[in-house]
Amino acid sequence: MLKRFLIYAWPVLFIFVMMAGCKDLDEINHDPTKPTESEPAYLLTSAEKNAMDYMYSTLQNGYIGSHYAQYWSANSRVNDSQYAIDENNNTAFWNSLYVSLHSLDRIITINNQRGNNPAAKNQNAIAGILKVWLYQVLTDSYVNIPYSQALKEGDNITPAYDNQQAIYTSLIDTLNKQITALDPSQPTFDGGDVIYNGDVTKWKTLAHSLMLRLAIRIADVAPDRAKTIIEANYAAAMQSNADNAEFAYLSTAPNKFPLNDSEREVLDFFVSTTLVNYMKSTNDPRLPIYARPAKGSGLINGLEYGRSANDPGRLSPDNYSYPGTRIYSATMPGILMTYPEVAFILSEAAARTWNVGEAAPALYEKGIRASMEYWDITTGVDEYVASVPYNAGDWKNVIGTQKWLALYPQGFQAWFERLRLDFKKPNGDSLFIAPYSGSLDQNVPYVPSRLTYPLGERTQNAASYQKAADAIGGDTKNRKSWWDIH
Repeated sequence: MLKRFLIYAWPVLFIFVMMAGCKDLDEINHDPTKPTESEPAYLLTSAEKNAMDYMYSTLQNGYIGSHYAQYWSANSRVNDSQYAIDENNNTAFWNSLYVSLHSLDRIITINNQRGNNPAAKNQNAIAGILKVWLYQVLTDSYVNIPYSQALKEGDNITPAYDNQQAIYTSLIDTLNKQITALDPSQPTFDGGDVIYNGDVTKWKTLAHSLMLRLAIRIADVAPDRAKTIIEANYAAAMQSNADNAEFAYLSTAPNKFPLNDSEREVLDFFVSTTLVNYMKSTNDPRLPIYARPAKGSGLINGLEYGRSANDPGRLSPDNYSYPGTRIYSATMPGILMTYPEVAFILSEAAARTWNVGEAAPALYEKGIRASMEYWDITTGVDEYVASVPYNAGDWKNVIGTQKWLALYPQGFQAWFERLRLDFKKPNGDSLFIAPYSGSLDQNVPYVPSRLTYPLGERTQNAASYQKAADAIGGDTKNRKSWWDIH
């Protein structure tokens, strides 16, 4: 544990050493957070941790991702549940993911400049895979984003925004290149990789799995392309939870899971009635993991999504349930991708009659069972599977609801899937609701389709920002992604 702690902390220590060791003007006249020389392993750790810290923070995953996925409803700051986005949180999310992208790009630059690292090929490929992951999150959140010019340090501080469709094409091509480049017989990271410990075979499996995520997201807008990608990659993708890609947090500061209550009670969110009532209706054995009993009643009770604190019908906080203790654990891992998601992607592909080796019902059941296994649930699983049968005539709602449940607490990915599939309960009734006390954005009565660009882009990158806003029909939350045709 101490070794891992030191590895996590090293990028910060390195910065202080760099600053303390500067002796002349040339040495101090640079940004100390972007050292001119570092080791790829330290940059990788920094990039992984920084990205996960913001992907799963209270402010981003809580007030944005898990709200828009309607997993949680706000206890405090109900405006966020009513789509009045906090610009500081929005800016931090945008900036932090680009910071990680710069670190990953720096790994590639250093290896290419040195030219004497036998592990460079695998290290560069791993960095490239992580870049694809982060860019997909960014473009799915904002639509058009800086991409082809985004990481040219010092050359272009006002990068143009790329079209989302073109970004997707490039991400798919990039992943194909990284899959080809990865070579398990060659050296790799010997430290610094918290996700897979430099295991090239695991990274290749993840790359194939991310190809499935990219492909299924464009299944409605580019079905032929999606079919080709999925059929070419499914056999080499994740096969079980043993392949899961997760960032392993520790029980000691500063390397705890960012949204944890090990030192203080987290009172910001209640689980939503959307989540609780649906799970209760199917006797879902995951519910006691996803939510904890309300203090007042000892029962699991959700709060209607977006219900104002001033609503006269709203009860005292002790009547509602907070997210589960495991979700708020210091050692809850940061999830990049897990096997249950892969199983549901393949189930949907099979439902679309694409060839993925198994039929949709079998893959659907695998997804449910894998999610139960992930949360260490062993009792009631057979009964639950029998109570939520696959229905070929209603596959979108059947798969959509179970995938949504399995993605918990990955707020951003669940939000994207909610937008893409526009699924309901398997009986056709609405699963999601509009904010109970009304939306504070008149353009978005139901759910935002995207995040608006950070305010700083309007002044610091004004010309590129305006072109991007015009290209998507205006910088508003109701402008849809290229792949969102519902």
